[in-house]
Amino acid sequence: MWTMLFRSLLIYLFVLIVLRLMGKREIGKLSVFDLVVSIMIADFAVLSIENTDMPFFSGLVPILVMMSAQILFSWLSLKSATIRHLVDGKPTYLIRNGKIQEEEMRRHRYNMDDLLVQLREKNVANVDDVEFAILETSGKLSVFPKTEKEAVKKEDVLGPPPFPRMMSLPIPLVIDREVQEDSLREIGKDRFWLEEQLKKYGYQDLNQVFFVSVDHTGRLYIDPRDDQ
Repeated sequence: MWTMLFRSLLIYLFVLIVLRLMGKREIGKLSVFDLVVSIMIADFAVLSIENTDMPFFSGLVPILVMMSAQILFSWLSLKSATIRHLVDGKPTYLIRNGKIQEEEMRRHRYNMDDLLVQLREKNVANVDDVEFAILETSGKLSVFPKTEKEAVKKEDVLGPPPFPRMMSLPIPLVIDREVQEDSLREIGKDRFWLEEQLKKYGYQDLNQVFFVSVDHTGRLYIDPRDDQ
């Protein structure tokens, strides 16, 4: 009994340290990979506590392996968009421009009851009020109401937007210093236009920016590489 209590306390402290080392991303369960790592760490922890015949430090090895794998893949995801999409997946539009995407819902085995439940959780009673509904990689649904359902903003009375109506949702043009060519084609622009826009704000090189997005009014959001 005392041996199990002592091992439980040590495993608890060890797992707590491991989760802190893996960072807040793991605690937030932001991807399927993070969820799998958490479940396996929990299983290994229980095995180490219950199997008193196993040397204590031998039970810590699998947990250390899981921690190392999570940190490694997180680091690789920062360096490569391809690996990031393989590990975390991509967000999926379930409603796009007010139209339900039936094919995407079938592909993710997502039925209308699921969609309606999550819309109600966002205080949206009518599907017709939704412009975009995005199924995030975490399994949560992000909902953006149609413009006419939103409160009037100052920029709404300044005239017609320079981009099509579909641009009411901001579109990323640069992510992690990589130009999103598909996004530029979607708004009918090219890399030269992007470079010229950035020069207006004092950025002479694309490598100077970390993230850039544009909204339906044509306003750019620019996050430079240098956080200072």
